Amino acid sequence: MTAYGTWVSYSGAARIWLAILLLAVAGGLTYTGTRLRLPLRARRPGKAAAVFMLVAWVLAIATFLICTVVYVEQARQDYPIGTPPTDPITIVTLAAVVATFAIVNEMGQPLGQRAALGSAVIGALSAPMIFVLPFDLIVMARTYPPIPPHPALYRALFFLPLFTIEITTLGLLTLSPMVALSKRTPLALAAMFVVFAIWALFGFAYPSAPIPIALNVLSKVLAFAAAATLFAPEGFDVGSLLARGRGEGGMPT
Repeated sequence: MTAYGTWVSYSGAARIWLAILLLAVAGGLTYTGTRLRLPLRARRPGKAAAVFMLVAWVLAIATFLICTVVYVEQARQDYPIGTPPTDPITIVTLAAVVATFAIVNEMGQPLGQRAALGSAVIGALSAPMIFVLPFDLIVMARTYPPIPPHPALYRALFFLPLFTIEITTLGLLTLSPMVALSKRTPLALAAMFVVFAIWALFGFAYPSAPIPIALNVLSKVLAFAAAATLFAPEGFDVGSLLARGRGEGGMPT
């Protein structure tokens, strides 16, 4: 997929407007963070709803894999497979996933091993999606090369199930008894969007040069930091966490 996974940079006025839009999002998140006084916790789904969410997540992944095969096969018919572009970011993503898993698992130990491990898995899965969801919205219309005979159709074939994975994965956050939204989460997200805006001024170019690589890595680290704040909300008492875990029986099965 890497061979067909680049995108055309923004240029001219488009990059300015993109930067302005991203800064506006950052401003909205900053305002939300400053107005949020106490951590907010979503209502945890019951057992049936949790099973439904997990089934929807698995089906989304299966659909995406099928659509990816179709996309790549069509691309191969129209474009020879050349040398794939460099990919210096994957190792950073994998390291951040492992770090997130370890941190959340450690923080969740007061709840018991079962709840801590489940929360760590959810945290490790959801953290990349915080970065990828807005990232995909930015690059989806500029993916290269276009796949004939209907480039827009093939983009939708690839990105729609991908968006479904991203949204359903983020929905899994509600299964963890540790998760709560504090003011630090929107502030971390705002910082990520500021970095996105700076990246946009450089055309939001593919990370093959030092500046795009640095901006990609920094924004991804901030996305993982935002995920971590969900599992360590400001002012959230460990004793309350313990009581909540005992009262709700830990992670739903």
